[in-house]
Amino acid sequence: MSKLDELIAKLCPNGVECKPLSEIATITRGGSLQKKDFTESGVPCIHYGQIYTKYGLFTDKTFTFVSEATAIRQKKAVTGDIVMAVTSENIEDVCKCVVWLGEEDVAVSGHTAIIHHNQDAKYLAYYFHSSMFFAQKAKLAHGTKVIEVTPDKLNGVIVPVPPLEVQREIVRVLDNFTFLSAELSAELSARRKQYDFYLNSLLDLESLKPSRVMYVGDLFEIKNGLNKEKTAFGKGTPIVNFTDVYNKRYLTGDMLKGRVTLSDTEITRYEVKKGDVLFTRTSETKEDVGMSSTIIEDIPYCTFSGFVLRARPLTDLLSPKFCAYYFSTNQVRDNIVRYASFTTRATTSGPKLAKIPVPIISIEEQERVVSILDRFDILCNDLSAGIPAEIEARKKQYEYYRDKLLSFKEIKK
Repeated sequence: MSKLDELIAKLCPNGVECKPLSEIATITRGGSLQKKDFTESGVPCIHYGQIYTKYGLFTDKTFTFVSEATAIRQKKAVTGDIVMAVTSENIEDVCKCVVWLGEEDVAVSGHTAIIHHNQDAKYLAYYFHSSMFFAQKAKLAHGTKVIEVTPDKLNGVIVPVPPLEVQREIVRVLDNFTFLSAELSAELSARRKQYDFYLNSLLDLESLKPSRVMYVGDLFEIKNGLNKEKTAFGKGTPIVNFTDVYNKRYLTGDMLKGRVTLSDTEITRYEVKKGDVLFTRTSETKEDVGMSSTIIEDIPYCTFSGFVLRARPLTDLLSPKFCAYYFSTNQVRDNIVRYASFTTRATTSGPKLAKIPVPIISIEEQERVVSILDRFDILCNDLSAGIPAEIEARKKQYEYYRDKLLSFKEIKK
């Protein structure tokens, strides 16, 4: 019998009470700070967009700061509070959260819920990333272009509340899983830095010695994506979402999890084809706007979302895989950031992307470069080989045990 089994047998042999979040926590909305408020140092702050891209489940340091004068006007989280992002562009990311473990209070942006509670903070964070919580938030979420779960609705979320000793033992077990995964991730990160060096070196304009340089506007036709009501998503034909493009240099059909129900006319109008280059249209920061991914195989009836721009080739001068690598280089990223606009969010557009220079080299030379980069790509990203495969296996194991450990026999009232 494990230590956890012993604790459950001793402290809650008849089951665990499940309570609404409102009974174990108070939930308040975040403040109003914006990216323009960021400073080099000062009071630590968490912006809701960073919860998706920069933070894990827990942190004691922030990536950004605001001045004391700005911080005075903001809502703050104290040590142990959970900061949850309550708006997102998809159901998967909404309600992602991070536990603040820093010693001083942290300023928190809008589009968040600050959850102040009387439980083990890590335990709640693990629960808020479980499949059980996902099923609840899916019923509470609303919106079309932006998915939201309001802080008021979070009050009704049901949480299993075992004794604190049980919670802490669950956290200890799950922390071990995350620690092992973190070690593997650090090794993979070192490999990817090496990969990025070769990517940018091989695809530098001077290294390629192109026969000529053209521009995206000469080579592609750019179109905005599809907007549909929330009820259309979850079943139907494949759709390329923002996170697909943000996270992958290239896409195949088996990588796409999103589905949407569309008419034949909509499918025809917003289809994607092999060779299409997709760009994220908007982002929280200029540095993240215009991330790209290329469709490298035909995906029947596949469409793309409104947060994405589609660049369809007008010529056969570029191979899909070459595009996948070239449009993710630093020199292209620098051009996209240079032309992006920024108010409350960073945005790019067809006319802005049209200004990006593209080297024209022979298809044979493109294939040579691609073959080199493909080998690095397998080492760094192939889920069937090496470190990525081990990380993926650990992730599945972790998710299985997380949900198992967080499932309890419920006390019947």
